[in-house]
Amino acid sequence: MSVDKETVRKVAKLARLALPEERLEPLTQELNGILKWIEQLNEVDVEGVDPMASTVDVKLPMREDVLQDGPTGGGQADNIVANAPKTEDHFFIVPKVVE
Repeated sequence: MSVDKETVRKVAKLARLALPEERLEPLTQELNGILKWIEQLNEVDVEGVDPMASTVDVKLPMREDVLQDGPTGGGQADNIVANAPKTEDHFFIVPKVVE
């Protein structure tokens, strides 16, 4: 499969791209190079080769969600809101922005 200048011009118009005339030939060659590379990939024999990854029915390993002690863990609510001008039950109180 290959494309010509008219095909590139038509695709550019459909994509609403302003493509100057001097860019048509280089872009045509570039697209033809990409298409040749894809044709080479189609020639690869993949019979009997299992896919390396799948996005269907994949179960990712999960770790337990555990609260850590120390300065990077939980139990810091008092320290977090200590410098806030207004707080209530460890929440920041902010002015209403939508009426």
